[in-house]
Amino acid sequence: MQSLRNQRILIIGGSSGIGLATAVGAIAAGATVTIASRNQEKLDAAAATLDDVARTALLDTGDNALVEKFFQQEEPWDHIVISAAQTKGGPVSSLSLGDAEAAMESKFWGSYRVARAARLKEGGSLTFVSGFLSERPSATAVLQGAINAALESLARGLALELAPVRVNAISPGVIATPLWNYLPEEKRNAIFEGAASKLPVRRVGQPQDIANAALFLMTTPFATGSTVRVDGGGVIA
Repeated sequence: MQSLRNQRILIIGGSSGIGLATAVGAIAAGATVTIASRNQEKLDAAAATLDDVARTALLDTGDNALVEKFFQQEEPWDHIVISAAQTKGGPVSSLSLGDAEAAMESKFWGSYRVARAARLKEGGSLTFVSGFLSERPSATAVLQGAINAALESLARGLALELAPVRVNAISPGVIATPLWNYLPEEKRNAIFEGAASKLPVRRVGQPQDIANAALFLMTTPFATGSTVRVDGGGVIA
């Protein structure tokens, strides 16, 4: 991996899971990292795990005025990664319109607002985190697949509009992140074991697996308009 020394990286959703793992990797590669989240308590806890090397920023991507103000006050970034999202799954017929709108608001429109307001250096990069449901739909997560597909399409279009800034997406499969912690441990483990048994790699993903892809996209100047799938073979299984 190329060095990220002297580069400024913003990770939105950097207080846990994929975002936090990306922060760990970027710091190890020499970057100056800022982790952003709308939850100050989670930010403080994440900063402590990073030995307070990373800067923190309170940022709610649902608040457009706050997003615009944040980027106006900051110098242009070398790289931005957006992994923050809260989405509820379920069949279209039973998922409430309120929950559906909130999911789209969080994952798609939050990323869209950042893309509009962000200032990036020439040759820098913006990376979205989508998900493999965009290619392998599920009858119980139809909306999530549609949101992921929209994010990937947004990345391709922005790669043209924002050039020479590079814009890409990462499409994870089943990843063992704190987003699953709402389930009892026994049920969570059963889901992971069931998913792993169907995958060619015979395991579910870890946040570091996706962080590796994020670091690859940051350090590969020829990558833009791409969706990098890291799903353990989920699409082909």
